[in-house]
Amino acid sequence: MRFSEETIDDTEYERLRARYEPLTRSVRELIDATIRTEADEQTVAEATRAVEALTATLRERQITGTHGVRFTTDGRGVSWGNPVIGERNPMAPPVLINRADDGRVWTEFTLGAPYEGPPGHVHGGISALILDHLLGEAASNGLTTPTFTGTISCRYLRATPLGALRAEAFIERVDGIKTYARGHIADADGPTVQAEGVFITPAWARGENW
Repeated sequence: MRFSEETIDDTEYERLRARYEPLTRSVRELIDATIRTEADEQTVAEATRAVEALTATLRERQITGTHGVRFTTDGRGVSWGNPVIGERNPMAPPVLINRADDGRVWTEFTLGAPYEGPPGHVHGGISALILDHLLGEAASNGLTTPTFTGTISCRYLRATPLGALRAEAFIERVDGIKTYARGHIADADGPTVQAEGVFITPAWARGENW
């Protein structure tokens, strides 16, 4: 497992982002519309054919495998396909990570129908997914010190309602190759899910062989 360098600079990254991000937003809307539509049989059949045709068009030129995690020549981390922050992944909420001066990370985002578990509320696995990523962002210090999830546990205080949410995470302590992080998701009334995890610096990032 390796992080690779993308042979583009930040200007090229922004150009690619401007090209593909609108498509991602459109497909994200399509996912929501697919879940909530009550269109008649003919309309659904026509939409299916249209989507299949567009999919075939996009598959005419594509990479082999996945994008993985890359860095531009300017040091920017790029995770196009990430299911939490991927700018080219319509499954992603999306979550935009902000970093405070004290190292804490936070994000404000909105979850709708594609992320529903209990009626009107967020699926618990989605909450865990977001918190795993956010705690990892805090532990990795913006990918300057790569870490991977060793363990993570979530405590569900109450059901998380669909809609506007905020999540935060911070490093609790560092013990050798282990970084301990905590965080939570909250709505307007306060935290709904709390998480704590241990994140491990991999051998290759410590200059060791795998």
